[in-house]
Amino acid sequence: MLDIHRRGMYYSVMKEVGTARSTNASAAQASKAAKPSTGAIDEVMFALMQAAGAVERRLEEALAQVDLSMPKFRALTYLVRAGDPVSLGECAANMTCVRSNITQLVDRLEAEGLVRRVEDPNDRRGVRAMVTPLGMERQAAGAKLVEQVQKQFAKSLSGVDRDALTRALEAVTR
Repeated sequence: MLDIHRRGMYYSVMKEVGTARSTNASAAQASKAAKPSTGAIDEVMFALMQAAGAVERRLEEALAQVDLSMPKFRALTYLVRAGDPVSLGECAANMTCVRSNITQLVDRLEAEGLVRRVEDPNDRRGVRAMVTPLGMERQAAGAKLVEQVQKQFAKSLSGVDRDALTRALEAVTR
């Protein structure tokens, strides 16, 4: 996930690129002639970062309507899908984060009444997380809002070769 500091970094880098281009157009043209692919790669890379930030902001704004963040929504979704209580280690592995982060996240979810800790029947030292009825309601409300963002996203991509876009994005994530 992107944080506010990264968004600021993206903005300031883009601003610097834009300022450099507008104030030194002839130097930029000479640079493009010398290295045509570098400028194109920069444009694509920064466009991709801006697009990712825009999608993330839309999701965060939508989820904020039901008092959820992306990490809270992901954790609740995982617990709802699991059905049964899940160990915190399993949650951390699923969300690809360290156990201390999941512990803090579960602390916040528990404080809001969305998750409850239960004893692990197989390990008396272990603790499992279980979604509460309120947590199920909040996750369902969040899922509806995420679906709306997904529909808007799909609409914004109408006319785009989605297979080519998917292949390009998969190449970046390898």
